[in-house]
Order: sequence, then structure tokens, then C-alpha cells
Amino acid sequence: MLPIQRALLSVSDKRGLPELAKGLVELGVQLISTGGTAALLRELGLPVIEVSTLTAFPEMLDGRVKTLHPKVHAGLLARKNNPEHTASLKAHDIESIDLLVVNLYPFEQTIARQDCGLEEAIEQIDIGGPAMLRSAAKNWQSVAVLTDPDQYLQVLAGLTLAHTEHGFPGLDDTKRFELAVSAFERVSHYDAVISNYLSSYRASQAASRIDGSSFPALWMQPLTKLQDLRYGENPHQMAALYRDPSPAPGSLVTAQQIQGKDLSFNNLADADAAWECVRGFAVPSCVIVKHANPCGVASASTCCEAYAKAFACDPTSAFGGIIAFNRELDESTALAVSQQFLEVLIAPGYSAQALKVLAAKANIRVLMIDCSKLVSDCSKRASNTAQRHQGLQDLDMKRIGSGLLIQTADRHDLQLQHLQIVSKRAPSDEQLEDLLFAWRVAKYVKSNAIVFCKNRQSLGIGAGQMSRLDSARIASIKSEAAKLSLAGSVVASDAFFPFRDGLDVVIDAGATAVIQPGGSLRDQEVIQAADEREIAMVFTGVRHFRH
Repeated sequence: MLPIQRALLSVSDKRGLPELAKGLVELGVQLISTGGTAALLRELGLPVIEVSTLTAFPEMLDGRVKTLHPKVHAGLLARKNNPEHTASLKAHDIESIDLLVVNLYPFEQTIARQDCGLEEAIEQIDIGGPAMLRSAAKNWQSVAVLTDPDQYLQVLAGLTLAHTEHGFPGLDDTKRFELAVSAFERVSHYDAVISNYLSSYRASQAASRIDGSSFPALWMQPLTKLQDLRYGENPHQMAALYRDPSPAPGSLVTAQQIQGKDLSFNNLADADAAWECVRGFAVPSCVIVKHANPCGVASASTCCEAYAKAFACDPTSAFGGIIAFNRELDESTALAVSQQFLEVLIAPGYSAQALKVLAAKANIRVLMIDCSKLVSDCSKRASNTAQRHQGLQDLDMKRIGSGLLIQTADRHDLQLQHLQIVSKRAPSDEQLEDLLFAWRVAKYVKSNAIVFCKNRQSLGIGAGQMSRLDSARIASIKSEAAKLSLAGSVVASDAFFPFRDGLDVVIDAGATAVIQPGGSLRDQEVIQAADEREIAMVFTGVRHFRH
């Protein structure tokens, strides 16, 4: 364990700095610092040496150059167990730096603002900080490096313990290596954000941003591993869970697991499908998912009623499924769901009584997702410029052979005024409400998708078929199996009906109104069939393929 005698502190984020700096001084560590950081340390009454004094060279170019100097980098890069390095430092009157505390210019926070322009973003690209972090992390056997205020207290405690045991503050090799890895990860993430952001500008038109949906020329996406999983989709496959360094609030990877067995690969994939679907509803709602497809969706005045309606859609498929709610779970709902076999339960919160009920079912994986405001207005979310600038969080990705498909997430939120009534019969107000509900459900069903609904309840769902006609038949068969009447129901189709045969199937089953994108060469034939059968039909102009 090597002693830590000199520390260089240069931080943009001042959180935790007073406590760390005071603790270092109490341990006899000499402080070196730059501009604003040095000013704060002096305000605290702490002794500090300015970097410009150390280097005998002033900060210049509006602060762009201050730590890029041999007396800084030689002090960080010299290996203390190398006699030649030690001799070189002595020959050039350079002292080693044993601890580096740097967090970088707030590039991510700056570009997250909607009013941020290119010039302002450029000024928040840190040069000296990453260079020092690389130097210190490369020389981890001789230098400790801190990049995050969350590290300060633990490291300070380790230094204090070493001082008590050895008479000087220090850290062992294991801790210094861990800190070095964190430093390289931080620099890598920082560079990736900069690269992605600048790639969305044209070199010839650097003053104006390309359309917000543009993608970087070189895709850079650092991810943080949360945990290893027992296995992948099947026992012979290995798997792990990763998340974005700054995950979107309310996303699945922010969930807290309250009880239950470890989550599996399939649990997580299905849980994400259920949560993304249910969070799109503004009123109390329940979504039950099996193998990535909703098998029951309903909205009601209470979660308990919504669950009963969702479960009734397909009780057979609900066995061993994932259940998600968009409201805090109460005791009565917990009692109801605990009567069936389920893998995962998701909600924004749970009452104390509900948790007591669920505790009796120890194998149920209970997840709570902190989501103070569920996103029901998806169109606003999609148009939020800050979201696009923040590490491109709102994207869908799918691996293909040696490649990656990337697209913007399907956040289109259909409103009543977007509908085009194409049939002679117009839908009633009640039908319009159900049509919008069915359309929202269909968005989360694998294509080809056909969804029967009535009174904000799914009645039959046909998913993932190669033929839309087969999906229509399966949806009606599902409702028959659940003993649910389709008389007076509405139907949503995620894409257009290519022929009238699929429409005839859903009408024969009892549908009286249909919502679909339109856009087929045979649209007129399908509209004519709707008029012949005296049902209402509306076009959305938008499709929701989900593969």
C-alpha cells in the first residue's frame, strides 16, 4: 500500500467536495487545484496550491489550457516502483501526484437542454479532464483516481482506516484498480455522448442541427451491467442485464425488486412489454402478458376491476404470465392476483396491506417502478428534444447477424381528431372510446395483430400470425374459449386489411366498428364491404407493426 500525500482536485460537480477536501487535509494530504475548485477550497479555509503555481504557467485560452502540462501529467504517470521514473521526476523538479479527483464538464446536462446550440455544446467538451483521468487510470498501481462524488465517502473511509493502521492514508491495489476501471468507463461514456451528438450535425452546416431523428455515423452506446442472469431464453444460453448509464425515468431497468426469485431473461422481456403497454393508459388499467404478447388488457375505475376484466379475456394464457398495473396496488387487488399463478407483478407502488398479502406468495417477483407521472401523452414525449439529446434513450434496437437495427421508438399517440371516418355509418361516442382503446392495445401486440374490445376491455387477441386472416380467426376463437360475447364489439387491426375476407371474419364474429390504418390498394373494396355489412370504419393513417 503506497501513501497518498498529494491530491489534485478539479471538479465541475462540487457535490461532496467540501467533505472530501476537509477529510484529506485532516489526513495530511496536500491539495492542488484549478480555478473554481481552488476558489471553493480557499472559501472553506483549506490550504491549496493553484495548478498555475505548480506549473509556473497561467491558465489561458479562456481556461481551455490549464492542466495540460508535464508537471501535471508526469506527476500522474510516473511509476513509483520504477527508479528511472523517480530519477526523471527529481531531475525536472516534479513531484508525484497520488490522488486525482476529476469530474468532467457537464456535456450531457448541457445538451439535454432544448435551447442548447452547437457552440455552447462545444465549450462543454472537456479536454484536460479526460487526459488526466487517462493518465491516472493508466498508472493505477501508483495513483488513485475518483470520478464521481458518490465514491468520495467510501474512499475517504478507506484512507482514514489505512492511516489508523499504517500511519499514512492509502488504498490497496484492488481498490485502485476498481477506481481506474471506473475512470476509463466514465471517459468512454463521455466520448460516446459527444460522438453521438456531433454526428447529428452536418459538417457543411454546423450551425444547424440535422432532423432530430438522424442517427450517428458511428454508433456508440456504453451500457452498465446490472446483473448476470441464470440463463437466456433457454438453459443452454448465457445472459446478462445491462442498462443505459442514464436510464429514462420510469423504465423497467429502474425497477426495485421487493420480493421473489431472481428475474430471468424471459421474465424481463415480458415484463418490459407489459409495463410499456400499461403505462400508456391514463386511467386505472391492467395488462397481462404471456410470451411478449398481451393476452388481456382492461381499464376500469379501480385496479381490481381492471384486473378481473383483463383476466377474463384469456384465463388460459394468463397462467404463468406477467401482470402490470399503472396505479398503486391495494389489498383487494393483491388478493385477487395472488389467486392465479404468475411470474412477475409490476406496479408504481404497493400498500402495506398489499405487500403483506404478496409476502405469502414468496416466489412471485414483485417489482416497483418509481414513476411519479406515467407517460400517457406519448406524442409529447416523442417530440421532446431533450430526450433525443440524452444518450438517445428513446430508441428500439434489434441485433441481426453482425449488425444492429436501430429505430426511434413507436411513441405515436392517436387522438380522436386524427381519425378519418371512411364508412357511411359513423361510430358512436362509445364506439370511438373503445376504438381508441383497442388501437392502443394493438400497438403492443405482435404483428399481424387483431384485437376485439368493448367497454375498455380486450375480448379476443390474435397475435403474431403470418396471415391477418388467421389472426382474425384466432382472436374470435380466443373469445369463444373465454366465453366472452363479441356482439357489439370493436376491432383494431395494426395494419390495413389487404382483402375484405379478414373484415368479414370479424364482422361475422360480432364486430360493429373497425379501426385500421388504411393504405391498401384494395381500401375501396374493404370500405365497400364495411358499408355492405353496415358497420363503422375509421382510418388512422398510421400502422403499428411490432416484430
